[in-house]
Amino acid sequence: MVIEQIYTGCLAQGAYYIESQGEAAIIDPLREITTYLKKAAKNGAQIKYIFETHFHADFVSGHLSLSKKTNAPIVFGPTAKTHFESIIATDGQQFLLGELTIIALHTPGHTTESTTYLLKDKEGKDQAIFSGDTLFLGDVGRPDLAQKAAKITQEQLAGMLYKSLRTKIMPLADDVIIYPAHGAGSACGKNLSEETVGTLGEQKKLNYALRENMTEAEFIKEVTEGLLAPPKYFPLNVKMNKEGYEDFEDVIKRSQKEFSAEELEEIANHSDAIILDVRSQDEFAKGHIPQSIFIGIDGSFAPWVGALIGDVKQPLLLVVPKGRERETITRLSRVGFDNTLGTLKGGFESWKNSGKETNQVKSITAEEFKNSIVKNTKIFDVRKPVEFDSEHIPQASNTPLDFINEHLEEFPKQKEFYVHCAGGYRSMIAASVLKKRGIHNLLNVELGFKAIKDVGIKTTDYVCPTTL
Repeated sequence: MVIEQIYTGCLAQGAYYIESQGEAAIIDPLREITTYLKKAAKNGAQIKYIFETHFHADFVSGHLSLSKKTNAPIVFGPTAKTHFESIIATDGQQFLLGELTIIALHTPGHTTESTTYLLKDKEGKDQAIFSGDTLFLGDVGRPDLAQKAAKITQEQLAGMLYKSLRTKIMPLADDVIIYPAHGAGSACGKNLSEETVGTLGEQKKLNYALRENMTEAEFIKEVTEGLLAPPKYFPLNVKMNKEGYEDFEDVIKRSQKEFSAEELEEIANHSDAIILDVRSQDEFAKGHIPQSIFIGIDGSFAPWVGALIGDVKQPLLLVVPKGRERETITRLSRVGFDNTLGTLKGGFESWKNSGKETNQVKSITAEEFKNSIVKNTKIFDVRKPVEFDSEHIPQASNTPLDFINEHLEEFPKQKEFYVHCAGGYRSMIAASVLKKRGIHNLLNVELGFKAIKDVGIKTTDYVCPTTL
């Protein structure tokens, strides 16, 4: 028996390869399927099934492309409705894989079709569950993503999730291994662990949502509390996963055109294409094409593109470090952004060498920031609310990067102000968004909140309110 987690850090996503006696199954594959094909070929195995735990919102799955290449059927859980041929499993339906048995356990709550796959060994012993977004390590799937499509409330979905966990998952033995679809960094939950594999026994002790005497009302309240609005691209990815999408290799071929500085400028000036600069934040700060947006490839690139650009059909022109063109297009396609028009030939250097206008982001060190703060200094902290609530500069305003476009009226139009995040990546994204919106009177604090604390700037700790 082979079980391998194939984890993609930038999406905080786990796909799974299972193999027994020359038969393999893939659970929740990514859109680029070469890894799974090569693994099966190397082991002399045939991919027999492609299992989907649910219709994913945060990435485009590779189920269609993988099925086309292997003729393996795609399996979804009960209530799923696809626009392509698939097996809609019944609750408890068994699938044989070599000496193994995989059982579909319908566990609605994150979505109505959410299904956990229970793996039994050749002796019939429960070995593992592939829990999708039903159960994470440290958390459970958020119940607000499918409410519009299902025409029910997030509270009703949370109630379904409570029952799913307690009737289908918690009765399993403590030594059953949990293989979730996501780890820390995913927007599909609130409190995900950095760990990506654990046991059910550990989660019964550590996961707030699996408390033994927790009532359904308590569960609903805690699971729905503090949920931020989902990124705008989530429903678009669900649609693609339900209805179909262009083959990944076709997207790659179509998107790798190269444009000269003059050609790129012409396209940008006469279309609604966005220039997306994926270099490092330091390079972007020193010089970039005016009106371009920075989202660095060496961070949580794809999720931030999805959250801030939103529309997967948005035309994109890329400024990319040399040799990373295919990687950038690949990572965009993982979240459904297939409309890359091409890249700037020669990168930013070619733009600069052509004598065209460039722009910069004013940045200061934390020490310089410390010496600049006065009583009425405007400071914008673009970290997430949970980070801000934990500790922040007393006079800072929390304007989370995810929703910066909804806070534009709060930024001064003339007077200088400061922007910071945790380490500098998100604040540079924020600076680029603001500058594209015509707001240039900002100073970015280099290295963010970590550096701010290191130089001794006063911060406010979170104080838990006292119940009288």
